Amino acid sequence: MSVNIVLAVGLDSWLLTRHSALWRSAGYIVLAAASVREAIDHFKTGDFDLVLLGDSMSEENKERLTYLIRASGARTPVVSIANSSGTLDSFADATIPNDANELLAGMGELLARESRAHAHSGNQLANAF
Repeated sequence: MSVNIVLAVGLDSWLLTRHSALWRSAGYIVLAAASVREAIDHFKTGDFDLVLLGDSMSEENKERLTYLIRASGARTPVVSIANSSGTLDSFADATIPNDANELLAGMGELLARESRAHAHSGNQLANAF
């Protein structure tokens, strides 16, 4: 089983504790960041497979952090946990409800899709030569 490293931003400690055992059993290592500044610091020094934006973050902060990640040239997928209104966050690669099973399934699907896309682009490059 491969291990995926997730930067979880703005998730409250209760939610992290509640989901951490499930995430670990599914092959995820989760590093928490309580603020946009802390997330940026972690992102600069780490290699993450996915960034998870908590529903307690304002839409403005979620969008700002996603923009900064994209501006860095990183292709790391960004998942936004839907707030109570269920509004899709157009700046994120996916918006997933705050349900442990749906979140885990959505993260897995997104990472699998990204993996297939990278493999496909790598095959196209190899076939060009």
